[in-house]
Amino acid sequence: MKQIASRELKSQIENRQSKILLGAHMSISGGMHMAIQRARSIGCTTMQIFVKNNMQWFTQPLTSREIGAFLKHAQRHELLSIFAHANYLINLAATNPQFHANSLRSLSEELIRADQLKLPFLVLHPGAHLGAGEEAGLEKIIESIDAVLSGIPKIKTRIALETTAGQGSALGNKFEHLAYIISRVRRPERLCVCLDTAHIFAAGYDIGSESAVRKTFREFDRVIWRDRLVAIHVNDSKSTRGSRVDRHEHIGRGKIG
Repeated sequence: MKQIASRELKSQIENRQSKILLGAHMSISGGMHMAIQRARSIGCTTMQIFVKNNMQWFTQPLTSREIGAFLKHAQRHELLSIFAHANYLINLAATNPQFHANSLRSLSEELIRADQLKLPFLVLHPGAHLGAGEEAGLEKIIESIDAVLSGIPKIKTRIALETTAGQGSALGNKFEHLAYIISRVRRPERLCVCLDTAHIFAAGYDIGSESAVRKTFREFDRVIWRDRLVAIHVNDSKSTRGSRVDRHEHIGRGKIG
């Protein structure tokens, strides 16, 4: 995480001159509002949080007190475009009916919670087909997103589909996967993209040099269009390019270069 002097940070926020916001994923231990204090203490201008336990299906609804505390701290500390990240259990392409139902319910609940906290985006791993096949998995993800969004039509929080490494049967390791999902859902304006550098590197995209990065982003523009890109998870990778193994590393200590 890049430390930014408080005076420079304040100037950036007040003048809105910087187009790039820097942040990190923050713990919500002690209450979600505490994540804001942690983020500001290390110089973040944005942050990402889970809006519930990331490894459990069920949770209690947010109370008005919790919502109020979060919104108050967000306004006081002037964090911009706070992101939510969906829990890791959700699989919109799940083949088990109960697991799929839990995934739909959890995604709906998390979008509602993110909306209550006025978070513009919920980052989501698209899903894994678990042997059903790539085409069937993509179609199920599309149907699932349509079902969730139709049930909460007034929610403003958008889904940011995250690129994946393609480990196992995970979908989203190709830009074409995300483009296909966005083009086929009934409300494409509700979807955008979060690009993870470790994931796309493990998926086979070359980002090991400036020229390679430019080439990869030209490919992204051609397939998806950069206006859909709302966030980049900047990570190095423990695994080699094209390995499809999802293992993050600190920047500069991994295989990307």
